Amino acid sequence: MGMVGALETLCGQTYGAGEFRKLGNYTCCAIITLMLVCVPISMVWIFMDRILLVFGQDPLICEAARIYCIYLIPALFGFAVLQSLVRYLQTQRHVGAALAIGISYWINVIGLGLYAYYSSACEKTRIVFSTNALLSIREFFHLAIPSGLMFW
Repeated sequence: MGMVGALETLCGQTYGAGEFRKLGNYTCCAIITLMLVCVPISMVWIFMDRILLVFGQDPLICEAARIYCIYLIPALFGFAVLQSLVRYLQTQRHVGAALAIGISYWINVIGLGLYAYYSSACEKTRIVFSTNALLSIREFFHLAIPSGLMFW
């Protein structure tokens, strides 16, 4: 996510200067570079259990984290390409890029929501809109505000 910021700068300047051919070159360069960077990140994720064990984490949690990371590897590569294309389109002021992002996010929401609702794996942890959920808002904000500030 941090590295793709370079593409935002390069594409913005290139588009503003009217050097439109460079825009595609920079985007291709970003996709290739980010895909290459995904390889060592994937290797780290494959061995996540061993890394976490070094830091004294519970072995069961380490194994669960490794499995999760391995399943997430294809998303890492997709995210690299997606973020490059988003920057490419946004710097050209294509409103369609924002619409496409919004639609794709809501497709994910629907898919994950259906899985969470119908999956037996989520039977004990169902998402329920209730008074208890409203009573948890203060606890959530207590952690959410510092988390948001750290990301910012």
